[in-house]
Amino acid sequence: MSENTEEIQSPCIGVCSMNEDTGFCFGCYRTVQEIKDWWNMAPADQKNLLSVLESRQNETVSFDE
Repeated sequence: MSENTEEIQSPCIGVCSMNEDTGFCFGCYRTVQEIKDWWNMAPADQKNLLSVLESRQNETVSFDE
């Protein structure tokens, strides 16, 4: 499969609720705009966003409570 037609799996895990403090979805850590844009993104952009989401999750999740 060429990179232009490669399908990247959506990061959605079905927990679709927005955190009002961060503006990120509690499930996938995307913003509303990133969720809307996902299906129109090039695979390379989707991969880049997945990296951003991983970092965002690591920065947002705290187990110190």
